[in-house]
Amino acid sequence: MRITDLLSKDGIELNVTAKDKNDIIDKMTKLMLKTGRITDLNAYTELVLKREEEGSTGVGEGIAIPHGKGDCVTEPGLVAMVVPNGVEYDALDGKPVNLLFMIAAPNTSDNVHLDVLSRLSTMLMDTEFKNKLISAKSKEEFLNIINETENEKFKEETKQEQGYEILGITACPTGIAHTYMAAEALENAGKEVGHLVKIETQGQSGVKNKLTKEEIKNAKAIIIAADIDIDLSRFKGKKILKAKVADGIHKPKELIEKALTDKNIPVYQGNGKDDSEYENSDGVGSRIYRHLMNGVTHMLPFVVGGGILIAIAFLLDDYSIDPSNFGMNTPIAAFFKTIGGIAFDFMLCILSGYIAMSIADRPGLAVGFVGGAVAKAGTTFASLSNPDVTLVSSGFLGALIAGFIGGYVVLLLRKVFSFLPKSLESVKPILIYPVGGILLIGLIMLAINPVVGAINTALNNFLSSMQGANKIILGAILGGMMSVDLGGPVNKASYTFGTGMLAEGHYDIMAAVMAGGMVAPLAIALLATFFPKKLPKKDRQSALLNYIMGFSFISEGAIPFASADPIRVIVSCVIGSAVSGALSMLFNCTLMAPHGGIFVLPVVGNAALYLLSIVIGSLVAMFILAALKKNVWSKGDEVKNVK
Repeated sequence: MRITDLLSKDGIELNVTAKDKNDIIDKMTKLMLKTGRITDLNAYTELVLKREEEGSTGVGEGIAIPHGKGDCVTEPGLVAMVVPNGVEYDALDGKPVNLLFMIAAPNTSDNVHLDVLSRLSTMLMDTEFKNKLISAKSKEEFLNIINETENEKFKEETKQEQGYEILGITACPTGIAHTYMAAEALENAGKEVGHLVKIETQGQSGVKNKLTKEEIKNAKAIIIAADIDIDLSRFKGKKILKAKVADGIHKPKELIEKALTDKNIPVYQGNGKDDSEYENSDGVGSRIYRHLMNGVTHMLPFVVGGGILIAIAFLLDDYSIDPSNFGMNTPIAAFFKTIGGIAFDFMLCILSGYIAMSIADRPGLAVGFVGGAVAKAGTTFASLSNPDVTLVSSGFLGALIAGFIGGYVVLLLRKVFSFLPKSLESVKPILIYPVGGILLIGLIMLAINPVVGAINTALNNFLSSMQGANKIILGAILGGMMSVDLGGPVNKASYTFGTGMLAEGHYDIMAAVMAGGMVAPLAIALLATFFPKKLPKKDRQSALLNYIMGFSFISEGAIPFASADPIRVIVSCVIGSAVSGALSMLFNCTLMAPHGGIFVLPVVGNAALYLLSIVIGSLVAMFILAALKKNVWSKGDEVKNVK
């Protein structure tokens, strides 16, 4: 409770004279009665005097804070008096008292008088504040001094009462590292620049730090730092600044200031014409990337779960029983293979469905799902009339295309049927969009599937035929891409290609991608271990945490170090990642899970050599980095500014 909420001009008396302690208490209790906070003057005076018998409330340094708590108090109250010449008060330091605050507290369990006492004591420890109050020329000045000091000393509390100025949401495709790093960077930057910021994270573990309706109502602006589609329906009427999740990590202060000061940021009005203005605030490339990543992030749990279960089936099976039926020869292996296969089979439908949903909201989901299913089935016009025609699946590439086409088909239907009266508005999402959308995506995919299927088949044949140097070069390229921007578009392009190839059975590609993605954080951790003088003292501890990040396949752990020294760190890590990717291919390592790092090593094909390729690539990156970087601390462990 704020002091200025309890104290008014009617409860302040300046230039008071008093004979002794009893006289000043008598004057203050009468002033309290005048404020209307007590009903019985005698009863309240008795409460105050009884408290004084327990020990003087003259706390010293010329200050006294008498108080009373009882049934005669109707609501919390505060009065103040200034005695310029002082009054004897039996203070703890034996000196006269010049400044007095009297507290009246109702007889309730919340002990409001203790809260006010604590607050007053904190403020009165400031000698300058106390002297200003004693020297105040008017009641208005007295109140202003308290108000200004209270705002300064309890700055964060004042902001909290007013509500968060900035709210935000962070989300990345994998929902593991970037999501939480961006949230922490934005909240810390808010503290630095003096704005209260709260960020909701939408990661693989679900929504954390969820924004409340009241917080959204009071916020001045919303920051969406995400590389996937975010539901904005709850932010209607609010300014929304959209940015990449990487900007939340690297440019948090700029985002906060822009959100508060830029008048050109569009206000979100919900589904309607203003949506197009809001969507167009993104570049075309950013929108396509966001839609794609929305599909990938929803697809990952199915690929991870299904892929690992299938890999376990191979570990448990007996190859000698029937090599052509490997993975299904024993009951336990068949169980894992069947369950994993069911989960894995959802991959293309999920990818396509959530790309379409990102583009056209919920009406796009069913259309995208069907498009992905048709891409997987590989249906063609010829096969409908001729059962001898071989069905060619358009695979990952076809599902990806189906997702985008499905989303824009629904947008087209929305525009075509915009003439319908509002009374039929509810019919559109449950009848027109699903029926018309599924029919159209089916017809379109019947025409597209043969072409994309042929491309997909050619790509698979090409990848399957790659041997020797060509295969090693592909591994080097994909591995190196993982360290180019450490979770950015280039990293995600390599990663998406790797996950897509899982559906086509090219498990060696995913192995090379993950090996390359583990190198950057491991190289930083190794540098901190073997060449500690290459890193500032304050960074070494966080650098060692990159062992965990690296072994968990979280490339983003190297981001702070790459941001501080981009050329040396990124060049070194790209080379090391390329080496790991190439060696993984050379050793014919395979991986059916698109995530997990060292924790999925038991299901990696040629696990020992796979681990060796990661170690060699990390050491290469570390030695290059150590050669390029100069020592930044020496005797005394002091950091030097070395360019």
